[in-house]
Amino acid sequence: MRIVLTFLVLLISLNPGFGQGEEDPVIWSHDVKKLTENEYELIFKAEIADDWHIFSQFTDESGSLPSEFTFLKSGEDYELVGTTTESETIKEYSDIFEVDETFFIKNAVFTQRIKLLNTALSQIDVELFYQVCKEVCITKDYTFRISLSGGAVVVKEEILDDRDLALSSALKLDLKYKERLKTKDDANLKKGSNLWIVFGLGFLGGLIALLTPCVFPMIPLTVSYFTKHTKNKSTGIFEASLYGFYIVLIYFLLSLPFHLFDSVDPQILNTIATNIWLNVAFFIVFVFFAFSFFGYYELTLPSSWSTKMDNASSKVGGGLGIFFMALTLAIVSFSCTGPILGGLLGSTTLAEGDVANNLSAGMLGFGVALALPFALFALFPAWLNSLPKSGGWMDTVKVFLGFLELALAFKFLSNADLVGNWGFLKREIFLGIWILLFVLLVLYLFGIFRFKHEGPKQKLSKTRIGVGVLTAAFTVYLILGAFNITNLKLLSGFPPPDFYSVVNKESNCPLGLNCFKDFEEGIAYAKKEKKPVLLDFTGWACVNCRKMEENVWSEPDIYEMLKEDYVLISLYIDDRKSLPENEIFDYKFDSGRVKNIETVGEKWGTFQTLNFGAASQPYYVLLSPDLHVLNSSIQNANSETYESWLKEGLKNFNELNKGEFTGIVQ
Repeated sequence: MRIVLTFLVLLISLNPGFGQGEEDPVIWSHDVKKLTENEYELIFKAEIADDWHIFSQFTDESGSLPSEFTFLKSGEDYELVGTTTESETIKEYSDIFEVDETFFIKNAVFTQRIKLLNTALSQIDVELFYQVCKEVCITKDYTFRISLSGGAVVVKEEILDDRDLALSSALKLDLKYKERLKTKDDANLKKGSNLWIVFGLGFLGGLIALLTPCVFPMIPLTVSYFTKHTKNKSTGIFEASLYGFYIVLIYFLLSLPFHLFDSVDPQILNTIATNIWLNVAFFIVFVFFAFSFFGYYELTLPSSWSTKMDNASSKVGGGLGIFFMALTLAIVSFSCTGPILGGLLGSTTLAEGDVANNLSAGMLGFGVALALPFALFALFPAWLNSLPKSGGWMDTVKVFLGFLELALAFKFLSNADLVGNWGFLKREIFLGIWILLFVLLVLYLFGIFRFKHEGPKQKLSKTRIGVGVLTAAFTVYLILGAFNITNLKLLSGFPPPDFYSVVNKESNCPLGLNCFKDFEEGIAYAKKEKKPVLLDFTGWACVNCRKMEENVWSEPDIYEMLKEDYVLISLYIDDRKSLPENEIFDYKFDSGRVKNIETVGEKWGTFQTLNFGAASQPYYVLLSPDLHVLNSSIQNANSETYESWLKEGLKNFNELNKGEFTGIVQ
């Protein structure tokens, strides 16, 4: 329950309109008392608005979040004497958490005694995390900056040395913009449509989850409860619809914590998604999920969780009781929905655009699909008679999903291999593993082998045979692609790029093009050849980058322009190779945040954000060798749009050489 409460709190705290025009419900202040030459008493005071309350440090851990003080540099410059004491508190029993909660109303006082280890110390910083509640609860952070001498508090600012400043300055380009023109909207349109695609994938995942043994039998039972245990039909329909709404809400709330990362660093989600060891961890987890679908073990959340939620739903009643019923469904169905949600989480990290928004869209789609039957069957209870009976077909669905989980698992292992430049999972090996997996799936669907947990062997259904035929056709498609008899455009981005190959060792650039992986080297070559530059912000684990290269760049006219008319500079944002020691530096953003640039990818990611205000890939910019911007930037586009974009860049470059080009601003 604390997890759910935390998500609700995050929902409120992420609402940009919350608290605007309202006073903070808690006003903090502090005092200092000097006890001896090197001992002090720190006093923290809170004035709490009417009807609000904050929690004690010692409230039951099974309930709401306690207040927590962090004394920075404690143990270095000073030591704590005893624990932090509190003023008078109130203790009341919480029906929701079923524990006694301890809290303050109107005011609170916390006192901590300290002893200096460094007698020259004049200032102490203390961080406080607390939760303030009324009808809703809000998590808050507050920093006390305490002067022991009574003088002014000094806020320290990190100063970069000359070397850091010089290397930072080198990242900033002197881009030349002269005339303001409208930016193309292709990228933004793509982002919007991409969210709908991710929503659709989440919806599909939810539909698949409905067919699993953990969820399917719950549909008639739950609908019958609402339609037969209420006073009238309209009440039953309303409660069933509310139940469905809560299911959607619960799954949507699970995605909200990921939005917190966006405010920390525009590149952080990219960094997380392409982290080598996180991708290896995803590989292990997905293999673990797959074997649970194969029936070797069952994944379940602690039974006490579902018991508590079930008890809460019966005790509370009303709308809140229905919320706990929905939460109970989410918990008891985890053994089937967990691996599907894991696949959704993994897939959104591979999708184009903002990872957090993708995840929210996917989770929303999943929740809608899962909730829809409960509302529809409540409206039309006669439809329940048309539902197929539970049976062995649901085990087949689980095994099918298990093979898909394994296939996706190797995609994550491939990401780690690409980003880490390990070189053991080249394109041919990856395709060979996928071919083996789908051959085994075909054999399973046609009944050649079975898993131990399945019941007696039954006659193959027409649906199973049909799915088997489609899977066999897909397997043939993989085999033809592995031998380069046909291309694998339908899978662009999932296998490693064609130049990451056991056989093809002639080029390490897409489609065998000549490319540079360092900006300065590429610009120097462009000046020498007097050609414009295509600046390609890409990534080893970027699915959409591969789609553009394999589906758009491969078009004959576009390929010819890239090969003959442009100098290609491909900067890999997820390249984890360490920079040489003399190139590692600290970069200070306008916000004051300082980031240590240690890897090639961190350098180019900061370079992209600093000069173009973008953090996603692929991202394309056209430049002249003397840094005139030749066209508005573009991300994903179809071949016609991309070709005209390149041609316009060439036209502007030629006009620039004649002194006619006036430039473009984004």
